[in-house]
Amino acid sequence: MTLLVEAQHISVTYNGQAAVNDVSLSISKGEIVTLIGPNGAGKTTLVRAILGLAKISSGQLTKKPSLSIGYMPQKLQIDSTLPVSVSRFLALASRQPKDVNEALSLVGIAHLAKHPVQAISGGELQRVLLARAILRQPELLVLDEPAQGVDITGQTELYALIKHIRDQLNCGVLMISHDLHLVMAATDKVICLNQHVCCSGHPETVSNDPAYQELFGRSGADQIAVYHHHHNHEHTIHGDVVECKHHA
Repeated sequence: MTLLVEAQHISVTYNGQAAVNDVSLSISKGEIVTLIGPNGAGKTTLVRAILGLAKISSGQLTKKPSLSIGYMPQKLQIDSTLPVSVSRFLALASRQPKDVNEALSLVGIAHLAKHPVQAISGGELQRVLLARAILRQPELLVLDEPAQGVDITGQTELYALIKHIRDQLNCGVLMISHDLHLVMAATDKVICLNQHVCCSGHPETVSNDPAYQELFGRSGADQIAVYHHHHNHEHTIHGDVVECKHHA
């Protein structure tokens, strides 16, 4: 696989305090990597460092030359007194109507193109922000809490959609999430962060790691185990339930 980003022992320090300490990770093309950890663990700081928005105090960060990155923020404030349609909002990031239409279709909300952004639901807004992030056909998609404010059904649909986008664009995905039992089943590699890397690897390996269990408790690990062992169906990008082929 093509290596997109590699961090080697990087640290980020603010006012003499280490927000991120001695962290190493890699993200390859076609791979979904998820950062988890408690509040204040340095997840957003690490992402900012990878985006070039936070200065690295030590270590080395290497990126693929001319790497194109699409970024989906955790929140975006839109002035409610300035009505703007979904398509117009996306046109601010791309002057090509064809690109806007393709992005809306890919995230499953082409029918909302003319709707005011202020009038759509929280889950629909997250899809709009995701469409905005993929407008440039990025090689790396960076998502900060993509399911923020979305109900449990919507979260399942959204994570299925992210995997679909990864497959369609053949891009790498770096994601921050707190939705442990859902996102850990929808990712290739998990990095558990608490200023430093507590543990990392395949989701099931991480969920059984003592460091993970110390941070999130046995209940978090049990939820993931139940999800992996008993989840005998899949969801389409529209949320429909279909039987897994390997269970047929």
